[in-house]
Amino acid sequence: MIDVTVRDEVAVITLARPAKLNALTAAMRADLAAAVREHGSSGHGSSGHGRSGRGIVVTGTGRAFSAGEDLHEATGRSLVTEVELFHDMTRAVLESEVPVVAAVNGLAVGGAAEWTLCFDARLGVPSAGYFFPENHLGLSISNAASLLLPRLTGGGRALRLVLGSARLNAADALDAGLLDEIVPPEELVDAAVAQVRRWSEPGAATAAHLALLRPSLAEVERAFAAETEAAVRVEASGLAQAGMARFTAAHPQTGES
Repeated sequence: MIDVTVRDEVAVITLARPAKLNALTAAMRADLAAAVREHGSSGHGSSGHGRSGRGIVVTGTGRAFSAGEDLHEATGRSLVTEVELFHDMTRAVLESEVPVVAAVNGLAVGGAAEWTLCFDARLGVPSAGYFFPENHLGLSISNAASLLLPRLTGGGRALRLVLGSARLNAADALDAGLLDEIVPPEELVDAAVAQVRRWSEPGAATAAHLALLRPSLAEVERAFAAETEAAVRVEASGLAQAGMARFTAAHPQTGES
């Protein structure tokens, strides 16, 4: 349940499941990776512009950016499969040849919060926030967060955020380096689109600099492998199943599936 539109030569990918706080089903995660690949691949020679133009913005609808993995929908599936779907979303962003910017319109949780760590910028509204609940749910982090979170926040702070299952408001996220700017809600997507356009003016060597300045895919793949192994361990221990059962019991599924 995602929508894709093009605004001023920028593809705007919108998570469109507001009744479930844009919680990500397996199909949505696959669709997000595919949409990023479609609009992030170079279609205009050496300009580095994607097929829709100059870059990608990802945002949500309603009061959340995304509640992360839909744990109700994931019940019964392997945690490793779930983690690897998230990994491919991050891989798609880092392979793209255009700037990718998050327009964080509300709370970003778990795997969705971790996905934004690989983006080239993260703009948020005053009600935005980040929540990393995995440790206390018996789950493991994904999206190469083991590499990318310390890169943004510093290693010691990243450890405290993960072990403490931290919830940060917009000001805290800005201070931690998880948001780059806080803007009024009515300006959020326009500001993100404008950021993409500033970075990808005609004649700019944007694709070359993205390749130079983003984390290397080789080190990201090593982080993916380590995180997959962590998922194997917590699943084998029973921690993941118990944590998901606690969550689904405390949050009964109602309405839209």
